[in-house]
Amino acid sequence: MQAIAERADVGFGSFYNHFESKAELLDAAVVDVLEEFGETIDERLRGTDDPAELVAVGLRLSVRMVDSHPELMRVLRHRGLGHIHSDRGLAPRALRDLESGVAAGRFVAVDPTVALSALGGSLLSLVELRFARPGIDADEAAANLAEMVLRMLGVPSDDARDIARRPLPERAG
Repeated sequence: MQAIAERADVGFGSFYNHFESKAELLDAAVVDVLEEFGETIDERLRGTDDPAELVAVGLRLSVRMVDSHPELMRVLRHRGLGHIHSDRGLAPRALRDLESGVAAGRFVAVDPTVALSALGGSLLSLVELRFARPGIDADEAAANLAEMVLRMLGVPSDDARDIARRPLPERAG
């Protein structure tokens, strides 16, 4: 923690005014990165109204983080369950999309918080698979998972398959 305080150019004592441990600091850093990533996903999905597409694309882009942000995803392999119901990062966005889908009748009337648990756990499991078997086709695995999640939420099979395999939206800007 002394090295972290020195690198941040803050006094060691003031470090403890904000964080009680390295784990707490790590969690805060993870949440900040997930929040930034969530904002990026929101920007890419601006103008998309279908909650099923929002969920599928969010999930597929999240799986891509294994390649784009491997250090973060290594941390989430071990500490990710604690972030599934966070009030910042990807969780509130996914919950928003799940609630919207239930309210619109796009998803079956399920408890969106329980659905978020299933979605987050499935995502973390696929992240683990990506590290355990790095040779798998990540995009195909993510599309398969997105299709399964949509079907779990009550989206008809053919529709779920189509949505889960649509081209991902281009980056904004």
